[in-house]
Amino acid sequence: MARKLGSNGTNARIATVFAVAIMVAACGKDDANAAGGQMPPPEVGVVTVRPTTVPLVKELVGRLAAYRSADVRARVPGVLQRRVYEEGSDVKEGQLLFVIDPAPLQAALGQAMASQASAQANYVNARTAAERARNLAPQKFISQSDLDNALATERSAAAALQAAKAAVDAARINLGYASVRSPINGRAGKQQVTEGALVGQGDATLLTTVDQIDEMYVNFSMSVDELTQVRQANTSGKRRVQVLLPDGSPYKHDGSLDFSADTVDPLTGAVALRAIVPNPEHLLLPGTFVTVRATLGMQNNAFRVPALAVQRDVQGSYVMVVGKDGKVARKNVATQRQEGADWVVGSGVAPGDQVIVSGLQRVQPGAPAKAVPWTPEKKAADNAAPAAQPQG
Repeated sequence: MARKLGSNGTNARIATVFAVAIMVAACGKDDANAAGGQMPPPEVGVVTVRPTTVPLVKELVGRLAAYRSADVRARVPGVLQRRVYEEGSDVKEGQLLFVIDPAPLQAALGQAMASQASAQANYVNARTAAERARNLAPQKFISQSDLDNALATERSAAAALQAAKAAVDAARINLGYASVRSPINGRAGKQQVTEGALVGQGDATLLTTVDQIDEMYVNFSMSVDELTQVRQANTSGKRRVQVLLPDGSPYKHDGSLDFSADTVDPLTGAVALRAIVPNPEHLLLPGTFVTVRATLGMQNNAFRVPALAVQRDVQGSYVMVVGKDGKVARKNVATQRQEGADWVVGSGVAPGDQVIVSGLQRVQPGAPAKAVPWTPEKKAADNAAPAAQPQG
């Protein structure tokens, strides 16, 4: 009886061991299936790209210049008596700026007027004599030679009178130049010559400069390659210029491009450009270096691709896309410039392409992938996910 009971216990243990072995074998089979490549395709965030119109923007370094700049010079010789304006102040066209000693010029005018009076008297006498000769000649009271001499004297006296009048006009103009006035509206600069100095002796001495700054020019240049890119792009719209001040803040008044040179500077290999910017508050000053953000039109049929999707290797820039067959493919792209968080792509992608933005580390060309719409929130979650995985 005791032997029979012992046999039953042994059989029960054998059955238990056999059941455990079957379960272990089943688990091993499941693990083998998992290891055999039957994992689901990875999920990736994609954006569907379509052609759009984007502004063609270039950031360049420029320098401000006055809209108009006039040199105020001494146009007659003399001693500078006084400065009338306040340095650095705004002046009007025709406003008195300097006074040159007018005494020598007044004397010259008086002398010219005296010469004119003498010439006038000579002309009156010559005209009277010529008139008398004309009356006597028909009666043969004077010879033809005397008549000719009288007429010649009249003509010479008339010419001398005209010369004397011209000398008076010149002397009066020179006297007016003794009062040096502003040629334009603008801001008068620093005085270049002190009072008591002899000016205008031989050369037109520079006294000061008046700059018109209600509007300002921004001079900048663009390389030939950049200009070629702009011309080749299918662009339209007005060319607008925004000035960034030295502290990086944008100037509140936009300008417009008004000049483009048709030659290349042989020293720099660049083309000169110029824009005009309003300056009603006189905040911009000539000579300041600024950053110029020039919108040179609107580029049509361009693609905006998130910068996170663009990768680079020795072959150049490329993106990964999920095709209609659900498989990943590589596409080489031609990136033109960065606009915010996107790259502007001119070629390499087609309308409707699903460009992979997140999950790039989990895909390979030719392998399947599950495409889901990508959002910045999804990107942040993907970036945070690896840090949350348990260790070991």
